[in-house]
Amino acid sequence: MELLTILLQAVMDLTPIAKMAAGLGASIATIGASYGIGQIGRSALESIARQPEAAGDIRSNMIVSAALIEGVAFFAIVVCLLIVFL
Repeated sequence: MELLTILLQAVMDLTPIAKMAAGLGASIATIGASYGIGQIGRSALESIARQPEAAGDIRSNMIVSAALIEGVAFFAIVVCLLIVFL
């Protein structure tokens, strides 16, 4: 029983550090997602400039890729916020 008390005290001492790490994780997820979506947009514009006739296919693939990246970033931010508030 005493070991459990020691472990609970250790966890309570690390709570502020865990909250800072969760905030850092949320910011890294946001920065990574914005960089990824920027790269997708840049590549799509270059591809459309090279092959204008394929603009529709390129645009639809770009939107699907951006949505997948956005979903992963949203999931990471939700996990980090759960760590902060729970």
